[in-house]
Amino acid sequence: MGIVHPDRYFARISAIDVQKDLLGCGITHALLDMDNTLVSRASGDVPSDVRNWLSRARNAGVSLCIVSNNWHDTPRIHGRELGIPVVAKACKPLPHGLLAARAAIGARSNDTVVIGDQLLTDVMGAHMLGMKAYLVAPLSEVDLRHTNALKPLREALLAGLVPENEHAASSCAPDARD
Repeated sequence: MGIVHPDRYFARISAIDVQKDLLGCGITHALLDMDNTLVSRASGDVPSDVRNWLSRARNAGVSLCIVSNNWHDTPRIHGRELGIPVVAKACKPLPHGLLAARAAIGARSNDTVVIGDQLLTDVMGAHMLGMKAYLVAPLSEVDLRHTNALKPLREALLAGLVPENEHAASSCAPDARD
């Protein structure tokens, strides 16, 4: 598997089954991207299905931390609102932000997944540190100029992959996406 190839690819974070896709795979910690993973760039809001998923994950005993490259106060505002610790200015895929987030929730690489919508930040950063990476489709088509410029590369790298949805079979095996 390539460094930018996700372990799993989901339609959105709420399509990840907490019991099967996390706990059933030995994952007890999740490092979460913020923009277009938890928070829609179009509206600035956390959709209700995402809020419900976060609640289910916490109630099941999964430790969560938001890891954002955002340099504004937005990650801390959303973190306070959601009751989730935050590492902002993370500079993903560089390791320091992900390592700080992992340490903040007492995680190790083998029990942690990074969940995000970007191949070159979230997936690459996770794999550089030996963590699983679950890619989610962005919540919105609205994004930063440089992220939009990379969309053709993303589409080429994801060619043939179809995001799993709420009805897809779950598997911890890396080739379950085929």
